[in-house]
Amino acid sequence: MSAVANPADHFERLGLPRRFSLDPAEVERQYLARSRAVHPDFHQESSGGERRASLELSAALNESYAVLKDPFRRAEHLLALLGGPSASDHKQMDPMFLAEMLELREEIEELRQSAGDRAGMESRLAGRRAALFGEVGEHFAKAAGLSEDDPGRAPLLTKVRQRLNALKYVQGLLRDLRAD
Repeated sequence: MSAVANPADHFERLGLPRRFSLDPAEVERQYLARSRAVHPDFHQESSGGERRASLELSAALNESYAVLKDPFRRAEHLLALLGGPSASDHKQMDPMFLAEMLELREEIEELRQSAGDRAGMESRLAGRRAALFGEVGEHFAKAAGLSEDDPGRAPLLTKVRQRLNALKYVQGLLRDLRAD
């Protein structure tokens, strides 16, 4: 496991609980409430230092919002905060999964050449992505109930990493399917 040295805590910055499952409307509400308070437009009469601080805080809030509203980026961030493995720490993939992804890529190429049913393939891939995100949420929820030194925590965080690595493949296939 590689712990990231004091990464910015986007959850804390937006006043949200450190968990994968978040209400998107609440993320937006917290972002808007905090950004109003620090937005540079409201600090035009302030000193140069206060305006700079306002700009920095506003940029930090924008970054936090961008990370937390995207489930993939939120999961990556939460995994880093919890000291889970990074993508470079854990690269191995299940050979069966890789074979499935290769078959799906071939199907996509055939669909692109024949102008076949892309909507059906997109639905299949979106379903696969949703299932993987569901597994990520389940593993995070289980890990949240364990202390940092619990021996069962590290395997759960490794499973999160495996699902995130798989999500990269599925998202790449969706991107390729939508290309053209």
